[in-house]
Amino acid sequence: MAKALIVVTSHAALGNTGTTTGFWLSELTHPYFALADKGVEVDIVSIAGGETPIDPKSWDEEDEANARFLANPDLVDQLKNSHSLNNIMPSDYQAIVFAGGHGTMWDFPDDEHVKRVAIAIYQQNGILAAICHGPAALVNMTYSNGDHLIANMKVTGFTNEEEEAVGLTGVVPFSLEDKLKQAHATFIGAEAWANNVVIDGHLITGQNPQSAAGVGEAVADLLLE
Repeated sequence: MAKALIVVTSHAALGNTGTTTGFWLSELTHPYFALADKGVEVDIVSIAGGETPIDPKSWDEEDEANARFLANPDLVDQLKNSHSLNNIMPSDYQAIVFAGGHGTMWDFPDDEHVKRVAIAIYQQNGILAAICHGPAALVNMTYSNGDHLIANMKVTGFTNEEEEAVGLTGVVPFSLEDKLKQAHATFIGAEAWANNVVIDGHLITGQNPQSAAGVGEAVADLLLE
């Protein structure tokens, strides 16, 4: 059976604003069910382990996947008592998906286990995927020779236009779009809030929450082809 890992942030503070952030709920639940409903076994981990922070703005129980996830006590327990990424053996997985949410901008880019696990899965012909702000995991992801994993590859992520629209350009520690370009990736942005999934071999990225299900479906299709 194919096995996938979804990684969420452990960072809950939205800069110095005094408000909370975390991961965007639908960016976990949509890919989760896109994979699980196709028979893929899915594990959820966070950067630090323990209780995971859900961005309160993303708490939408009208969303079918969110409601289905929150109605499952075992899945909710995985968020309340999450395992840490640092305990993960990459050889156990054929895919890794980095869920988004603004918290990722603080703890994904420089985490050594993000780099270790993702590169190992990718180098064993596995799939590396990221949604919305989840590509923050990719900005400093370099091989041992210093080359960026995403150099000369097509990617997307939350755009400068979208960051400006939500009023957080001056709050986030960097521009995700700019950083991906600085890593020598070819950034492919669509209009704000459009479903935009970019596939380059075994690298799959989605622009925003609207792209979360599409990323999950693309990962499932590649895993099961």
